[in-house]
Amino acid sequence: MGALSFCFFVFWVSQVGFGQQTTDPKEVDALNKLIDYWNLRDKLNIIDDPCIQNATWAYEKANPRVACDCSGNTCHITHLKIYALDISGEIPSELFVLKELMDLNLGQNVLNGSIPAEIEQLSNMQYLSLGINNFTGPVPPELGNLTKLIILSFSSNNFVGPLPTSLGKLTSLQELYIDSSGVSGPIPQEFANLKSLQILWASDNQFTGKLPDFFGTLTELRTLRLQGTLLEGPIPNSFSALNKLEDLRIGDLSGEDSSLEFLQNQRTLSILILRNCLLSGKIPDQLGEFSKLQELDLSFNKLTGQIPESFQDLVALQYLYLGSNNLNGQLPANILGPKMIAIDVSFNPLSGSLPQNFAKAGLSMNAVGTSIDANNLQDKKASGMLQCLQADFKCSNKVPSKSFSVKCGGTGQTSASGVEYEGDFESMGSASLYTSSENLWAVSNTGNFISNPNGPQYIAQTGSQITGTLDSELYKTARISPSSLRYYGLGLRNGIYSVELHFAEIGMVDSNSWKGLGRRIFDIYIQGERVLKDFNIKEAAGGSKKALIKTFEANVTNTIMDIHFFWAGKGTCCIPYQSTYGPLVSAIHVSRASDAAGSSKRDKKRIGKLIGISVACVAGLVIISSVFYLWWIKEDSPKHKRIYTDSPRK
Repeated sequence: MGALSFCFFVFWVSQVGFGQQTTDPKEVDALNKLIDYWNLRDKLNIIDDPCIQNATWAYEKANPRVACDCSGNTCHITHLKIYALDISGEIPSELFVLKELMDLNLGQNVLNGSIPAEIEQLSNMQYLSLGINNFTGPVPPELGNLTKLIILSFSSNNFVGPLPTSLGKLTSLQELYIDSSGVSGPIPQEFANLKSLQILWASDNQFTGKLPDFFGTLTELRTLRLQGTLLEGPIPNSFSALNKLEDLRIGDLSGEDSSLEFLQNQRTLSILILRNCLLSGKIPDQLGEFSKLQELDLSFNKLTGQIPESFQDLVALQYLYLGSNNLNGQLPANILGPKMIAIDVSFNPLSGSLPQNFAKAGLSMNAVGTSIDANNLQDKKASGMLQCLQADFKCSNKVPSKSFSVKCGGTGQTSASGVEYEGDFESMGSASLYTSSENLWAVSNTGNFISNPNGPQYIAQTGSQITGTLDSELYKTARISPSSLRYYGLGLRNGIYSVELHFAEIGMVDSNSWKGLGRRIFDIYIQGERVLKDFNIKEAAGGSKKALIKTFEANVTNTIMDIHFFWAGKGTCCIPYQSTYGPLVSAIHVSRASDAAGSSKRDKKRIGKLIGISVACVAGLVIISSVFYLWWIKEDSPKHKRIYTDSPRK
């Protein structure tokens, strides 16, 4: 009986062992080394087999996550997620022992170094996310050997050099995220092979050359983002074949003008942004047939003609941006559809009256720089003064001012140096204008944060102390904008002015976390002249929450100062949270420095008359006055070229 019992025991043990496979010991060893290398033992302390049934780390929402395939005699690790846990260091060789990996998510960490060529050993990979890290070096061409890839992301890194042509072999790829990755050069022709591609995010890279014509052959595309690059127009007519597009964002093109002729069959579009693309010609009437369109942005272009009457049929439209074009005529009477939230038609030679229902609740509208009768929309005096921004409209002010100071996004305060900053805490919309109580200055905002989890906010604030200044409170609030933020000095005496712009990065943090990897980049124009390109507050100040003052001189010749903060599509979009980008300014102080050229001429003319009288009276005084006059001219001649008030053109 003893021998028979022992046999039954051995059979039972063998059955139990058969029912619970073990994981490849090489993979177990490699996984444990990865856990220790990335200091994850407190979050993923796997003592037993990592592929045991019902393991807490195997559930889809687990993070870290390890999941396996045990369909064969041996279990293999197929899923590894270490997401937003701030792991640091490089990618160790042990990772490539996990050759059955299908899904690897290392996104939102602070990994550095280059991506090893050995990554090609993970030949079963379908989902690979390396985005928001500190990876450097070239994008490895070996990625092109992962031909089973469906989703690939390496956005928001610091790669250098061109995209490898081998990525064109990823014919199963459906989603590609390479925005803000640091790559440069032409977009490879081999990308024409990516016929399955549905989503491409490629903004904020140093791409050069023409906007590729072959994009028109990627007919499965639903989302295409190409803003803030060095690509040149025109937008190819081949794009007319992209009739599955739902979200198209192209911006900041140089080179040749583009037209809107390619917009023929994109009836599925809900977001259409073609901002700063050198668009010329008329807006086609068929745009009014895009019934799903929710946001339309054609601003900062060279469009002419009238706004189509068909725009009255865009019943789903919420945001309409047509500012800084050459559109004329009147606004269609019923352009404000039932869902309209914001409309910007600023800086166009438009005329006529406001739409019939402009006063509807929840609507914001900006008509600055037009001839539209907007007295019912904004302060009458401010409206008149802002007409001076039109090139053919000459203005003067009976009681001119010599300065204005604004605390952007906060309540008024007096600085340590005695400057009184007026508060600017008015709640603004996606296309709005606010004028100060005494009409000394105004501010306009254009744009909306499409994916902001905190809703439509245009003021940033912090409770932290700001270093490098005696006026910490001055920098604890700021105006922010997703597109275009402009401050105007109103009714100024013509002359040369000193312009102080105060900044502190309070939206992006300094830390060793992935949350510290964000880059805010924008341009600044004063009187239409770009004074700063690709400005990064955090970089210029040496960190976040550090005060920074930039000082410029500008010439006022028509009573208006125009300070324009402009987002040109560059910088990260989503660090530390979605929709963290665009211009930010803490305070503005503008004060008169000297007379402008026109003022000097008037003064010289007056002195000339006095000299003439002196000549008639006393010959000796003529000589003395003449000597004085010549000396005065030499000392008072302006040394600053005229600055115009054109909108930014690239």
